[in-house]
Amino acid sequence: MTPASSADDDPLLWGTDDAGSGVPAASGLGGWRVLVVDDDPDVHAATDFALADTWLLGRPVELLHAHSAQQARALLAHERDLAVILLDVVMETPDAGLGLVDHIRRDLGMTATRIVLRTGQPGYAPEHETLQRYDINDYKSKGEFTRHRLLTTLTTALRSYEQIRTIEASRRGLQRIVEGSASLLEMAGLQRFADGVLTQLAGLLDVPPEGLVCAQGASPTHGLTVLAAAGRYTSLMAQPLERLHDHPAVDRLRDALDRRTSLFGPDDTVLFIPGGAGGLDLAAYLPTGRSLDAVTQQLIDVFCVNLSACLRNMELIERLHHLAYEDGLLRIPNRTRLVERIDEDERDARQPRRLTLVDIDDFSGINELMGHEFGDRVLQATAQRLRALLPPGVLVARVAGNAFAVYGPQVALDPARLSAALAEPLDVDGQPFRVRVSIGSCDDDLFEGRGVNAVRNAQVALKHAKQQHRGRWVAFDRDMAVRSRHQAELLTRLNAAFNENQLFVVYQPQIELASGRLVGMEALVRWRREDGQLIPPDTFIPVAERSGLIDALGEWVLQTACHDLLRLLRMGLDPGRVAVNVSVIQFGGATFADRVLATLERLGLPPQRLELEITESVAMLGEDVVQSVLARLRAAGLSVAIDDFGTGYSSLAYLERLPLDCLKIDRAFVRRLQQGDEARVAELITQLGHKLGLRVLAEGVEDDAVRQRLLALGCHEGQGFGIARPMAFEPLQAWLEARARTAPAGAAT
Repeated sequence: MTPASSADDDPLLWGTDDAGSGVPAASGLGGWRVLVVDDDPDVHAATDFALADTWLLGRPVELLHAHSAQQARALLAHERDLAVILLDVVMETPDAGLGLVDHIRRDLGMTATRIVLRTGQPGYAPEHETLQRYDINDYKSKGEFTRHRLLTTLTTALRSYEQIRTIEASRRGLQRIVEGSASLLEMAGLQRFADGVLTQLAGLLDVPPEGLVCAQGASPTHGLTVLAAAGRYTSLMAQPLERLHDHPAVDRLRDALDRRTSLFGPDDTVLFIPGGAGGLDLAAYLPTGRSLDAVTQQLIDVFCVNLSACLRNMELIERLHHLAYEDGLLRIPNRTRLVERIDEDERDARQPRRLTLVDIDDFSGINELMGHEFGDRVLQATAQRLRALLPPGVLVARVAGNAFAVYGPQVALDPARLSAALAEPLDVDGQPFRVRVSIGSCDDDLFEGRGVNAVRNAQVALKHAKQQHRGRWVAFDRDMAVRSRHQAELLTRLNAAFNENQLFVVYQPQIELASGRLVGMEALVRWRREDGQLIPPDTFIPVAERSGLIDALGEWVLQTACHDLLRLLRMGLDPGRVAVNVSVIQFGGATFADRVLATLERLGLPPQRLELEITESVAMLGEDVVQSVLARLRAAGLSVAIDDFGTGYSSLAYLERLPLDCLKIDRAFVRRLQQGDEARVAELITQLGHKLGLRVLAEGVEDDAVRQRLLALGCHEGQGFGIARPMAFEPLQAWLEARARTAPAGAAT
């Protein structure tokens, strides 16, 4: 307890120095609230007298009183907005004052409020460490407090309080900016972003979320559109700003967009948010009802920078979204969006659905003949026809170069109606243009629960239509699903077999029919599974071709065959040339000829030792491409044979222009000789070979009688079980050695 003091010796009342009361300044802010905590009534009276009508730092001083630490705790339970507390150290107990300080700082978290300790008993002065720990602004003996010193102490404490509050406000504002920016980044779409701007700005300024957000395009002549509206402006959503007529917000928003800066008025705030290059600029209007201080304006500027970055990011995300989900040429959904849409419907299926793929037949020919720009316009006309034909809710997407997907209710997707509609001429450049389409479809009971499976199954049906029913419609069924699954499993096993060396090469000798001289051998790839089962080539080769594995597989066979021939030659065994089959996919590769010649050069094998067997289907690659590749290979010394001649399609005129060395008669035609049938096809092929100056080699020579008939037809060479079966390297080596031993001296092997 402090001893009672009389008015005569109270320096607050009788001090001779004069500090004045400060000069009142116009201010819209409230007064400085100062709490006096002391158990001496005279101290409260003297403090009231000293600070009556006092203004400090442009604001009046307002006093609150508590006559004990307990009374102060009760008051602080509901009064937190205090700038300074003038606190007696010793009251109910010697440590009552410091206990209250601990409560204020630790329990109440009032870190900004400044505390000035006063005591009438110097012996109770706290340690310096205590002053620092509790962030006590000052410590004075009551005997030191003249009015002038009280005002000086209060002014210092108030400046410190104001600085701390400014820092705290800035920190809270920055935290809200960071949190608001993060929240805005998660928003999809311009309207949601604009709504978020209003919400976050209102939160930053501690005002109700009421106001407008407008957008202006790249051209200033574009009108302003309300993107977001709240409070009394809600009805203006998506309306032209002019609907506000003479409201001050109209001019304020226009002014901010024209000057490209934020505006701070006495009653409102307008934010300017610049968009990216060519994007939208935004302006947000909030009727704040007050002017903003300098610190808040700085925070708003920082917020605008963050908003601008968010807006540019959102515009970028929107563009990326279009790139990810929209076809750039046709401006319709792409494959990714189609799959996503099917997945969405799979989670909430309400009616039977169908996915139909529509493929324009011979589109590559349209591009080659008419040019790619014309081809693009054909695609655009096709997309327009489909969208005009189909009801709302049906998705039209582009899933490949010349393939469209149509997805929606089964009742709306009749393939016959689609075919009939697309059979009518399209309008391309004002001229009628007909296209033929193949269609593959899959109903939702075969989607297998996922969009990617639905597209895959529809593609299987489309492939069947393209291969077997060109220009017609094929529906995916369960048998097709089983075959498709089998093909997929076979491809998986084939990839593993290729990587695990389950594939190997065998060689079937080729002889000159007249002399029996060995002229070469054909390299054939075989697949023996781990369980010893042999997979027929006509089972796995088509799978390799469809999957693209044929390129790597063909390259491996070529290198293996050349390497094995070189080994035989180094052993003194000469089988002649080695013939290697080349798929259309391999042949059409841009570096095919380079890789073949590089292999021969690396191994040191003469090019004359290699013959490449191609099929008539290379005609689809185009005459110029085929001729240039063959001419280059033959110029290097390689020979070229047409394999399975007569089973494919090629014109004789086309065949005559190709640089070839050999025609191979397919075993299907040779088998007829074995069965005693007429040999008209084999004879025609042999005669054609003679006319073109080519060697003729027959496959499937099973016995000597067939060999003699072929020889009589004029066929030069042959291969087949009647001559020798395909053999792996070691059996082939033994066969060649045995043949060399039994051959008469000087005779050709």
